[in-house]
Amino acid sequence: MRPAAPRSGLVLVALLALGPLAGAGTGPTAPSPWATLEPGLELGEFLAPVQRRSPVGDSTVRVLRVDPAYFDLVLVNASAGDKVPRTAKDFAAEGKLVAAINSSMFGTDWLSSTGRMHSASHVNQARWSADKAMLVFDPVADGLPRVRILDRECDDWDAVAPTYRAGVQSIRMLSCKGTNVWKQQPRSWSHAVIGIDGAGRPLLIQARSPWTTHDFVELLRALPLDLRQLQYAEGGPEVQLYVHSGSYEREWVGSFETGFREDDRNNAAWAIPNVVGVRRREASSGAPSSGVGR
Repeated sequence: MRPAAPRSGLVLVALLALGPLAGAGTGPTAPSPWATLEPGLELGEFLAPVQRRSPVGDSTVRVLRVDPAYFDLVLVNASAGDKVPRTAKDFAAEGKLVAAINSSMFGTDWLSSTGRMHSASHVNQARWSADKAMLVFDPVADGLPRVRILDRECDDWDAVAPTYRAGVQSIRMLSCKGTNVWKQQPRSWSHAVIGIDGAGRPLLIQARSPWTTHDFVELLRALPLDLRQLQYAEGGPEVQLYVHSGSYEREWVGSFETGFREDDRNNAAWAIPNVVGVRRREASSGAPSSGVGR
């Protein structure tokens, strides 16, 4: 029921580069945790501090930071086509995407999201759940932020959601004030989550090493991400993030899940029914990155 595809196994790029000298008699500036893959697309790999390390795996968080001035988010559903789940890598190859990540949890039919999910051309799940976060993109009018995560408690959900053609409803992880709303629990797993930073840039976040979700949120809050909103996408061995930009190509997959697969041996991407993808904007060619994508 869960076919797999081989992991790419390509070599990691070095992400810490020495900054320029700040001035005569001073040392170098602090190294940046971000590597620019192409204009508007940056990859950061963050090793958790010692006190927050996972007992399993490399304790590394991968973050793809996307500038909406250069890229659009797109929703890809197996239910819109042949109803055959695919890996994020396969979805990306077919849709000519530069990246793809799990969109949300899905039901036992292996197609439908557990909360509302739709694009301009397809409704994957018509039902609204009780979840309090919704990633929205593809605005109906110029001047709107190209990507947002709406919060049911502090946004006018009914008024704002219809101004976007695409939406993915899921579990809220940060409150309107930026506090951790995920209760502590004994179970831990690999994570895929989607965030928005202070400049309005989507953050596609993946970690193979398991944490409780409460502790994972705390880890992300402590990283230099300027994280403002955050919603849950998936946990366990189904987790994946795929990136292909120029000659750089990587596929990261999850493994561990308490009560299901309690080891770090999975090296294959599982077929999943829905992804959020990243596609180049044709109109942005040669344009300077604004950082806000409005």
